[in-house]
Amino acid sequence: MKYTPISNRLFTNSRKNFVLRTKPNSIAIFHSNDEYPKNGDQTFIFKQNADFFYLTGIDQEQSILILYPDCPNPLYKEVLFLRQTSEHIAVWEGHKYTKEEARKASGIENVYWLHELDAILHSIINYADNIYINTNENDRYSHSVPYRDLRMYEQLRAKYPLHHYERSAVILRELRTVKSELEIELTSKACAITRDAFMRVLKFVKPGVAEYEIEAEVTHEFLKQRATGHAYSPIIASGPNANILHYIDNNQVCKDGDVILLDFGAEYANYNADMTRSIPVNGRFTKRQRDVYEAVLRIMREATKLIQAGTLLNDYHEEVGKMMTSELIGLKLLDKHDVEKQDPKMPAYKKYFMHGTSHHLGLDVHDFASRYRPFEVGNILTCEPGIYIPAEGLGIRLENDILITTDGNTDLMAYIPVEAGEIEEMMNG
Repeated sequence: MKYTPISNRLFTNSRKNFVLRTKPNSIAIFHSNDEYPKNGDQTFIFKQNADFFYLTGIDQEQSILILYPDCPNPLYKEVLFLRQTSEHIAVWEGHKYTKEEARKASGIENVYWLHELDAILHSIINYADNIYINTNENDRYSHSVPYRDLRMYEQLRAKYPLHHYERSAVILRELRTVKSELEIELTSKACAITRDAFMRVLKFVKPGVAEYEIEAEVTHEFLKQRATGHAYSPIIASGPNANILHYIDNNQVCKDGDVILLDFGAEYANYNADMTRSIPVNGRFTKRQRDVYEAVLRIMREATKLIQAGTLLNDYHEEVGKMMTSELIGLKLLDKHDVEKQDPKMPAYKKYFMHGTSHHLGLDVHDFASRYRPFEVGNILTCEPGIYIPAEGLGIRLENDILITTDGNTDLMAYIPVEAGEIEEMMNG
């Protein structure tokens, strides 16, 4: 890992909060992510399962966590299993956790090698009434390849058919959305790195640079500051490319007179930032570009005020839709007749703003959360309105990350330039 060590208080507290919500006499089993094949003899760079990291702080493949607070054998109330290293592995793959390092990282005292799993698990599982299995229940995800937790579930169900099986995801969906102080610090660090990358880009961009050159500047700054890398594939979308919401080709030359939509964020210690800015290639917005920019900025400012404890996501999006409708009328992209005859299920503003305004942020960029649970203190959400006008080759989106507090909210990216005049001044300074 590139990032500096994290206090294991974060993971100890996460486990404590999880087991408090399980049924009596339950055992819960969690797996690290699979290693996925890249080609004939390579795998993709390993990315840890977010739930597993949340509970352990272990950033290594082939790892398993067992939680059994009511276990009759005190040795196995909390157990971590790791892949045992060897001289061969050390030469070819590098360092792996020692047991002592794993204890320090996770706060789990009882650490065993993976080959001991079957014997230990079988010796205790028959004393449990319930078995919690962790499945990916993020409603943005649909799987076709069974992952480790699902494969374990099938094996356990064949071996222990009369146990009661429960879902860990129901508990984790409640826990992971409310961020602890340490999680807020890690997210803030990711935001700070993202800010520095953006400042670097403002000094770099000029007519004739390629989108991939801008991406390289961002990547350089991320790695220089010990980020794991990008939180997601960066979007460097100049001119008409900004109207492709998930544009990641980043292979075009940035032209004089165009605007570049930059959507990128650093990942630090598995916690993510998510930022969008729109900047003029030549350092100056045209009047039309600035008018659209200011409209998006006004919506972002007003929408941010609504990100408060107790707000429901659907109500929030409905209010933002009203703001957007008003701004689009002001820009002469819609008129009152368009609004009067609109289909309520597909409002007129959706022609120019087709995505949601906010999503939860954390260990996943689109973090695991309920669409139907009111916002809470400790939630971190993005705020990212946009206006996309293909006919004008123009797309503007702005995005900051907002923490809900007991006093309202805090913009974790408030110090990142967003005013049009400030952007122009920095690009021409």
